[in-house]
Amino acid sequence: MMVRSGKPAMRFGTLMSAVLLLVFAGRTAWPQAAPPVLGFQEQGTQAAPPPPTPAPSAPPAREENPGLINEMGKLFDKLPAIKSPSETMNDLSRLAKPSTMVSGRVACPASANGAPDCKQAADQLCQSKGYREGKSLNADSAEKCSAKVLIPGRQRKPDDCRTDTFVTSALCQN
Repeated sequence: MMVRSGKPAMRFGTLMSAVLLLVFAGRTAWPQAAPPVLGFQEQGTQAAPPPPTPAPSAPPAREENPGLINEMGKLFDKLPAIKSPSETMNDLSRLAKPSTMVSGRVACPASANGAPDCKQAADQLCQSKGYREGKSLNADSAEKCSAKVLIPGRQRKPDDCRTDTFVTSALCQN
């Protein structure tokens, strides 16, 4: 018989009872009979002796139940242990190197491909403040033009101006 109801509570109750039925039905198993033996049997032979029972001192082996709940339990057993916030902060502080932010203005020299090399400029800025090396945090660009651009009526050429890049702050490390 199929139950249909327009009420959400009834649908939920029906769903829950079906789930419980499946869960409990999966836990109990009906014994199966041994398959019939085909062929002739001698009248004088006896049946095989029953299997030996385990010793009373050994705990009974837990039977594996291949249900959804059992599989979810296996999944949770495989998850790694969660660290506390203080342990996480200790791990991060061991990984982080002590560093200091400095400000200044150092021009980035042009590299072999023509792009500005701001790593070298960040190192120079940090070395001027007494540190060994650094990483660029902030950069600034400015266009620098020759005085020829100011001549009235003269056409501007591509070589008249260039863009200079400067490191203005860096993260320095010892």
